[in-house]
Amino acid sequence: MRDDQYRIHMIRYARSDRNRPANFFGGDPHDTPMPIDYFVWVLSNGARTIVVDTGFDEAVGRRRQRETIHPVGEGFRAIGLDPGTVSDVIVTHMHYDHAGNHDLLPGARYHVQDCEMAYVTGRCMCHHLLRHPFEEEDVVAMVRKVYQGRVEFHDGTGTVAPGVTVHKVGGHSRGLQIVRVETERGPVVLASDASHYYEHIENDRAFSVLVDLSELLEGYRTIRKLAPSMKHVVPGHDPAVFDRYPAAGPGLEGWAIRVDLEPNR
Repeated sequence: MRDDQYRIHMIRYARSDRNRPANFFGGDPHDTPMPIDYFVWVLSNGARTIVVDTGFDEAVGRRRQRETIHPVGEGFRAIGLDPGTVSDVIVTHMHYDHAGNHDLLPGARYHVQDCEMAYVTGRCMCHHLLRHPFEEEDVVAMVRKVYQGRVEFHDGTGTVAPGVTVHKVGGHSRGLQIVRVETERGPVVLASDASHYYEHIENDRAFSVLVDLSELLEGYRTIRKLAPSMKHVVPGHDPAVFDRYPAAGPGLEGWAIRVDLEPNR
């Protein structure tokens, strides 16, 4: 594998039952089950290992009534990842389900967007409705990392490593960024919460939590420009992703998959 190409492990660590109206801005007329899964991603090759998002821990999951299937650290160990080898962490945004477990990767450098950090430490957090998706301790932990010299800020598009770029799209959170990763099958776009489900980007619909609807919809255009096809787009919370990609190894069915490989549809 080349220095600028990566394997991408997608690890499921939690889930929650809900119905369709909870997953769409403006609701949905079909009040049928539409569960949500929670993931983290690991990019690796012979040169480096990069983690995308760090999930939430079991205590936060219990408080927010989310079922932890396997703690994130167990998922890392299951794919053979030594946390000490992780060079960089890309935090797509600071929502509780993407920025927790902040002591899990003690040697890593974190990558966030300028405007996301300004958003979660600014006046908008005076409003409960806007701060509800964030955890105070996650934000404080990131501020500490800034003072420790462990955070690299990006303003729009940035390069994390050869073959790995971040692209600000906003919409769901002020500084949401997506990740474009070079693989042997071409560039794969980890959409994170720019598209929670395949159905959002495929039908130009929006998830129920957002700060700017126009930015969210324009984000779909950015994703389509960065990906060779929809088979190269990985949404951030859709259980259907696990139906399309192979398990990362024996015993990892339903737990970890490889989205750098070809999907079955």
